[in-house]
Amino acid sequence: MISLDEIRRARERLGDDVLRTPLVRLDERIWLKLECLQPIGSFKLRGALSAVRAASPAELAGGVVTASAGNMAQGVAWAAREAGVRAWVVAPEDAPRAKLDAVERLGGEIIPVSHEAWWQAMVDRCYEGVDGLFVHPVEDELVMAGNGTVGLEIVEDLDAFDTVITPWGGGGLTTGIASAVKALRPGVHIVTAEPETAAPLAAAMRAGEPTEIEFRPSFVDGAGGRALLPTMWERARELVDEAVAVPLDEVADAMRLLAARAHVVAEGAGALALAAARHREDSCVCVVSGGNVDAAVLAKVLLGETP
Repeated sequence: MISLDEIRRARERLGDDVLRTPLVRLDERIWLKLECLQPIGSFKLRGALSAVRAASPAELAGGVVTASAGNMAQGVAWAAREAGVRAWVVAPEDAPRAKLDAVERLGGEIIPVSHEAWWQAMVDRCYEGVDGLFVHPVEDELVMAGNGTVGLEIVEDLDAFDTVITPWGGGGLTTGIASAVKALRPGVHIVTAEPETAAPLAAAMRAGEPTEIEFRPSFVDGAGGRALLPTMWERARELVDEAVAVPLDEVADAMRLLAARAHVVAEGAGALALAAARHREDSCVCVVSGGNVDAAVLAKVLLGETP
């Protein structure tokens, strides 16, 4: 668990440079926390700015490095540009073009690698041949503290709710939000959502320990994974009450619902929480984590297809 004091310190570091995103009502029991409205289209700006602004000038002198399929890459590129240093992004070569184009617009330098090499860079917390401060997209307490500011806002903006549902990619968003929410509203349940083709946390929760899964990449590129990162299982066991694996058809349907009913463009990961909430009967806050989706993927979804 990230301490409430650390999350509040992260909020001070962020100041007014991230949007206090709206919490809007979809129906009588579902609320949407619209992190897709952040300047980079994703919650990742919170964690990236929190980590980079906490670093000393000496730590930043060699630039910053991250491993990301797109959204954290944008956050780190934004934070590095603000700090006046270079940013390198180790990205899977099949990452969405919309996200990579945004990284380059922000001045980030992309190093395309295989999905396996990208995953290994996250595990190793470095990439051979590239120096600089490594800002881990998940396993970094300063990043998680920045993510936790989402939880502070939810608690401050809504008097009563039963459950918060977050997409689980590596676990940094869930850990941050759950740390804040459980500290302030201990009775609230934390539920995670992953695409069923890449759901290591749901499998681990069923088995009682991390277990191998059959991983298949999908259009839900910003959540799920081939395995749990080394330190995140213990955090999940402490904070997560339920982990759900969501069929891809239901993710696409949730994307369509967000577009039609809430007038919100969400990427697959951003629609996961709503897809999970539709099977529940309690009062839910769904974290719409991002809206960075390739136009071709969005077009297929809106036409009724599952990419």
